[in-house]
Amino acid sequence: MSNKVAVLPGDGIGVEVIAETVKVLKVAKPDLEFEEALVGGAAYDDCGQPLPQSTLDLCRASDAVLLGAVGGPKWDKLPAQLRPEIGALLPLRAELELFANVRPAKVLRSLLNASPLKNTGGTIDLVVVRELTGGIYFGHRERQDNGNTAIDTCKYSRFEIERIAEVAISVARRRNHQITSVDKHNVLETSRLWREVVDEMAANNQDVKVTHMLVDNCAMQLIRDPLQFDVILTENMFGDILSDEASMLTGSLGLLPSASLGSSRNGRTFGLYEPVHGSAPDIAGQGRANPLAAILSGAMMLKYTFADDSGAERIEAAVDSVLEDGLRTADVFEKGSRLVTTSEIGDAIVAKLAG
Repeated sequence: MSNKVAVLPGDGIGVEVIAETVKVLKVAKPDLEFEEALVGGAAYDDCGQPLPQSTLDLCRASDAVLLGAVGGPKWDKLPAQLRPEIGALLPLRAELELFANVRPAKVLRSLLNASPLKNTGGTIDLVVVRELTGGIYFGHRERQDNGNTAIDTCKYSRFEIERIAEVAISVARRRNHQITSVDKHNVLETSRLWREVVDEMAANNQDVKVTHMLVDNCAMQLIRDPLQFDVILTENMFGDILSDEASMLTGSLGLLPSASLGSSRNGRTFGLYEPVHGSAPDIAGQGRANPLAAILSGAMMLKYTFADDSGAERIEAAVDSVLEDGLRTADVFEKGSRLVTTSEIGDAIVAKLAG
């Protein structure tokens, strides 16, 4: 069985952080095969398309995709369908049928001072499971009344809700067997269907405790008492907002990995793995980017696609150890720590793995 990974560095710091991730993965799992392709602004500059057909074909022929970041001010004035964020990311999700976004938010004790929770002494360790290809982002949209009225349609089917709930249940079983399903049940018909289906799924999976919470209350509770959450299951737009809110509790976007998962292929879960942060063109090429989110995304790839929990845990432990040693990139630098470059922290993680 092949272990092929499509590598899409993308734009800005994506190139730097993905280089470090590949370096780490080659040590953690030497039997992986990597093939690189263009995406985003880099692809547009090369061939006039942010998602070339050759790149999409490579992704389809691979077991997993490792993505850096796309976009930047250079391409902001292009027509919407040619902008990297719209012309590359959304089609990748749709064409590869990546319906589940799994996004951990964890505060490491060695980086507690960078978190808004530093004065509470508490740390969070939660996962947001977001439905990624349905809802208002993919619904019918139009302008009426000579452009003065806009319509966006939110639509969900039972099938879409069932399959994302299955992912959340699987994630919860790896953790503390607890899910908070988030909706707007008191207002939206899609949320009423969502809650009905989730309740049915919970009744058939009673080893996992499922509770419900309205999205506005969840947004408040993430600030008031984030330690109460383990797995948050929610629809596309709510998940977009709540996962960004949860991410800020960790102290730096440079620490946050993510996985966008699809259906099984040849007994494996196909996934696209990427750091949560953007392309940060203002610091690109300066060695200041934090590669830890990308490297931890690589660990998620080992866990979810290649069923290599041991390799994933080794990477996570190496990241923890390097941070405990006091190595810091600029985004999380604090007094008493040692400021290092993007490649230096990658080299330190490789040394931990090889040692």
